Amino acid sequence: MISSSTSSAPSSSTSPLPPSITKALVHYASSSNSTTKSMSFSEINAITTTLHLTPNPNFLIFGLTQESLLWSALNNNGRTVFIDENEYIISKFEQSNPGIEAYDVQFTSKVSEYPKLLSHAKEESKRDCKPVQNLLFSECKLGINDMPNHIYQVSWDVILVDGPRGYFPAAPGRMSAIFTAAVLARSKKVGKTHVFVHDFWREVEKIFSYEFLCEENLVNNVDQLRHFVIKSETENGESFEFCKSSSPSKIV
Repeated sequence: MISSSTSSAPSSSTSPLPPSITKALVHYASSSNSTTKSMSFSEINAITTTLHLTPNPNFLIFGLTQESLLWSALNNNGRTVFIDENEYIISKFEQSNPGIEAYDVQFTSKVSEYPKLLSHAKEESKRDCKPVQNLLFSECKLGINDMPNHIYQVSWDVILVDGPRGYFPAAPGRMSAIFTAAVLARSKKVGKTHVFVHDFWREVEKIFSYEFLCEENLVNNVDQLRHFVIKSETENGESFEFCKSSSPSKIV
């Protein structure tokens, strides 16, 4: 499913809040005591602070969550794109929230398969699973290559990995989302990308973040959220290593 629009900023500081912000804040306030709430105030604040560092940021989010409307509203002057595994949920979300840009992707992996997928990526680090590549044509088993073509051309300022599901062995897991975020960040033409990974208490999130986002790029940790800053590598020639210092498959 595809839907997109361009949000406009308020004309002055005294103008009413845009409807998207009003709706999001009301939604979030009304559900703040819900057991399905996935992020703490500190985690949300950490991401919001980073969003505000860049004028009109490009914000890519893996996963539709309790905070989705909030992210879209907070990035009112930038571009926010959601990627989720569930076509039906994407469709319903777009219908209820005109102007949202969201796409469904087929995740064929399973959490239980992560050791095999990690081994494959390491073996193919100089070929299909390179840190810098055009993912649209990637043959790496961890690379997401079925997003709309234009998504690969965007220089993403902030990426949040908060999906797909990863809390049981048969779930798709976030292996591909983390790997794809790492490659998108390193393959952008210039600059750096802030990558956030949520639910860091889980094994997959820890192992794949340290393997592809790298401990040396970790700049902050808040509750179960980790914040990595990845620099573009396209100006420094071809690289076959994600991390300068070796801390493979570290679990802490």
